[in-house]
Amino acid sequence: MLMVNSLHAIFHAIANVQNEQELRLALTDKIGEHFGVQNWGIYLLDDRPTTQIDVQGIPAVCLESNPVGRYVVERHAPAHEQLLLSPGDWKHFCSRSDHEHVMTGPIVCDGRLVGTLNLARDKGNPAFNGNDLADLSALCIHLSAKMATLRTTKPQISNSLLVNPLTARELEIAELVAQGLTNSEIGEKLWITQNSVKQALKRMFRKLKVSARAEMVAKLQDIKVS
Repeated sequence: MLMVNSLHAIFHAIANVQNEQELRLALTDKIGEHFGVQNWGIYLLDDRPTTQIDVQGIPAVCLESNPVGRYVVERHAPAHEQLLLSPGDWKHFCSRSDHEHVMTGPIVCDGRLVGTLNLARDKGNPAFNGNDLADLSALCIHLSAKMATLRTTKPQISNSLLVNPLTARELEIAELVAQGLTNSEIGEKLWITQNSVKQALKRMFRKLKVSARAEMVAKLQDIKVS
């Protein structure tokens, strides 16, 4: 009953989210507690068309072109490594001890993949099982429905939105920059590569017409104040 209650608590948290930026914050403690994972992340694809999506663009599980990521991209269905591979074979694709076992599920909106929910357990922890997969599948249904609602609801236009050109993903990166995290640390937090963080920062600098991280943080603080 406790596991069912914790899953329903996650559903409730998703239902109360007001925007995409709030998703991770709303689920921060609940996901880890329910699934017994040490690492997890929500990765959104920033409205890129399906034709531009490939496994390399979804850092759901360690290395590029891995079978778990490819399964989720191709089938829009959740999977863990032992669903697709023999025990031990996953480590041929990923050597990270904090990704000893992985499970990934799709976030779907308007018939296309718009993101993934990614879970990982450290070395020494049990592999994901059928119950975990069923819970992830239910969770992805709620996330997908919420994303559809958020992306079809006409946002209230405010002065801050008019002057802030950054996307939801870029705002996440900016917040982590403000906390003093390095590109590598930001990549780990958001489940993206260090190079992806670097390229995103370049775009953000251009949009905000700044040339340094501190200058970017200061400008975004000014926008919030105004």
